[in-house]
Amino acid sequence: MLGVLVVFAISWLLLWLIEREHISVLGILPNSKRMKAFSIGMIVMAVFCLINLLGQAYFKEFNYVRNIDYGIKESLNGIWWTFKAALFEELIFRGALLYLLIKRLGINWACIISAIAFGIYHWFSYQMFGRGLVPMAYVFLLTGASGWMFAYAFAKTKSILVPLGLHFGWIVISIVVLSSGPLGDSLYVTDGKDVDLNGWEQLLFFLWQTLIVPGVITWYIFKNYKRREV
Repeated sequence: MLGVLVVFAISWLLLWLIEREHISVLGILPNSKRMKAFSIGMIVMAVFCLINLLGQAYFKEFNYVRNIDYGIKESLNGIWWTFKAALFEELIFRGALLYLLIKRLGINWACIISAIAFGIYHWFSYQMFGRGLVPMAYVFLLTGASGWMFAYAFAKTKSILVPLGLHFGWIVISIVVLSSGPLGDSLYVTDGKDVDLNGWEQLLFFLWQTLIVPGVITWYIFKNYKRREV
């Protein structure tokens, strides 16, 4: 939590020193519209993540089974951890820096730069250096596409709560529910060996994460937030 508070304070300082604006310009204060958008985004992304991971499990021919060692306390701790992780990344990549970039470069260029930075950041967080160019490119495209989606959501809605909902919805399913993340075994674990997909199956889920999901979210936001904010 300390990291979140530090980033929050730095963001506030940057906005004040550069633009003489309050942290509230990030749309961080909750209201009914923002919380509705947060909740919808969270649910939609949770469904998309379930389709992604359960679909991969089908082709890899394994099932998820309940982890009896993971109870309510562990679930709440996991949810809190993933929320803090999503908030930390949103404050860095879809916070003050993106707001300032949008004011100077416009939405498209600002979102592209944010997406590139998000992709490069995951080379470090996933410890990709030394694993080869192909895995690095794979991670960059996967996370960069998400970075674009989150950045565009912030730019059009003018509220960081919207990309936060999208981000949290995906990773809470991935990490806390289906054990696909840094916390290890969580609520459900696999009953077989997790092998890599090959051929068209791998391409299908790669396109799901890099084109289909970001494309659907971007299209929806474009159609519904042309002249208004939440």
